[in-house]
Amino acid sequence: MRKTERTIKMYIPVIVASLIVLVSCFCCSKKSEQPAWKSANDDIVRQYGIRERIRTDIPDTKIIPNLQPGVIASLKNLPETEIASGVKARMYWSRGALVSWMTFSPGAEIPREKLTGERIMVVMKGSVEQLINGANVTMRAHGSERMTPISGYRELNEFVYLEKGAENAVKAGSEGAEILDVSCPVRPDYLKKAGVRKVPSTVSAGGFIAAPTIAPGKVYDLYNVQFTEIAPKANTRLIAGKGVQLSFLRMDPNTAFARENQPEEHLMIVLRGSIDEILLDSVDQMQAGDVAYIPSGMVYGGSTGPYGCDVLDVFWPVRSDYTEIMARKLAEYHAVIPEDSEIELVVDGAKKGPGLCYCEGPSWINGKLYFSSMGYDDKWNGFPDKSATVEMDPDGTYRYIATGMETNGTFPLGNGNMAVCDMFGHRVIEMSTKGNVVRTLADRYNGVRIDGPNDLAVDDKGGIYFTDPQILPKPFMQPGRSVFYRKPDGKVIRVIEPGTLEKPNGLILSPDCRILYVNSTPDNFIMAYDINADGSLSNGRKFCDLYVTPEVLDAKSVNPQVDGMTMDELGNVYITSIIGLQIIKPDGDMLGYIHFPLMPVNCCFGDEDGKTLYVLCNDKVYRIRTNVRGAAYTLKR
Repeated sequence: MRKTERTIKMYIPVIVASLIVLVSCFCCSKKSEQPAWKSANDDIVRQYGIRERIRTDIPDTKIIPNLQPGVIASLKNLPETEIASGVKARMYWSRGALVSWMTFSPGAEIPREKLTGERIMVVMKGSVEQLINGANVTMRAHGSERMTPISGYRELNEFVYLEKGAENAVKAGSEGAEILDVSCPVRPDYLKKAGVRKVPSTVSAGGFIAAPTIAPGKVYDLYNVQFTEIAPKANTRLIAGKGVQLSFLRMDPNTAFARENQPEEHLMIVLRGSIDEILLDSVDQMQAGDVAYIPSGMVYGGSTGPYGCDVLDVFWPVRSDYTEIMARKLAEYHAVIPEDSEIELVVDGAKKGPGLCYCEGPSWINGKLYFSSMGYDDKWNGFPDKSATVEMDPDGTYRYIATGMETNGTFPLGNGNMAVCDMFGHRVIEMSTKGNVVRTLADRYNGVRIDGPNDLAVDDKGGIYFTDPQILPKPFMQPGRSVFYRKPDGKVIRVIEPGTLEKPNGLILSPDCRILYVNSTPDNFIMAYDINADGSLSNGRKFCDLYVTPEVLDAKSVNPQVDGMTMDELGNVYITSIIGLQIIKPDGDMLGYIHFPLMPVNCCFGDEDGKTLYVLCNDKVYRIRTNVRGAAYTLKR
């Protein structure tokens, strides 16, 4: 054997051993690159059978998040960074998105700049002048006061999406401002301002193909964004650019969000309430202002207490599963409310005509809208002498047809007249469209005077259902708040007994007159009842839950302040509430809602084709076109 061959054979074991060491070192090195939480996370995934999604398009941006993975921190404990003179920010970031909560002193501004990535900005308080397409646009926010039917106040948070390369500048109004600023990719200049060392000069945004859910350079109101249900009793308003997605999540009281994980990184902050947040195998309560960074693949979940929770989640990249759910939901909603439909102010009763007060009980009869203008003060004291029954033309011209009665609900009768609730008169009357009282339809039950009929609905036999929530001054004559039915022969029976509902208010019939829907003002649900042959009710059950606002939940209540209802030919129920006009599908699921400039009080369908929804808001009347007709047009009278 030649010397060379002997030498090679002699070193084979050494070479093999060296290779084993090298492979072992390489494997250990790869293993050490796995995050410390990964092993426990894998066990949890197996334990709960969590289905994992995989993405291969997420780049390594070389950005190191400033929050520890899965560790709860407080926004107020994060350092303040001066972005510009008079502009300070508390910031947290993932590898691909940066969230800045900025506070502006009065008149402070961020000078004109060219954006190196996309940006979503939401005004949280005050007002700003935002540069959009070369012009300054005023953007506002308000919402700290509680909205009521009397005040008519509504919340507002305007936002805008700007694309990479757009010119940006922001200047606060005279009272200062607070904004939420989300950038994708992470802005290196902001990291440098925050004192971060070794910041990449450029950061990859990723080559994502997601289409933004909003148009660039257009100002929106957050409260006009439809809710998307992503889990039972967990609804979110989604706003997405090409690479980043904002999820304004509202979790109802006593709601659980099942454990999940996803390949998208996740920045979370609690905006209101609290949540017992599951991060890996621990449960910690997060209060308002607490933040967390949930990296790709980490298991999380949570559950809320009796007052629910509002959360802002920022995902990078965009969660396609969320946008797909949103797209399906919007398609269903726009089949009923066209995408191009806009709310139109028909008349402002504070500025035009003889004057309107608290508008209620609308009906469309022979080409005109009839409703009640109810005199109330801010303590809900009623004044019949300041009240009127009103007739309005489609152009907004209106007139009083009856005065001196505090009427409320109205409903068309088959003979061209209308049934009307005369609250302070303790009766239901038949009134002509000229305002003449034709006769009393109901004023007693079992020989005892009814208290204050509020709302009513007429069935296809001519029978009348009406609520008596006892909202008039005492003394009351009836033993409690009830719902009655006046049979076609004039006999009055009680169909919902006192104590069944806390304060029965609005009611409406299904298109086939087989189901009666009733709401109770303090409750966040609608009841449904089957109608028997004699007009009595049976099989009372909860038809649906309703959305409530953060202000209501913060007041330790679930009162959505529901009032009037109407229905379309498909069986969708429309109910006015503090959050807007909520639309419920026949199966009890939420179709969507319409956010009006003021809190809506009552509504009905009208116009020649029956496809215009008229909505009464305090002293104003609005309308919006729909793709469906009102159910009242399908009833046979």
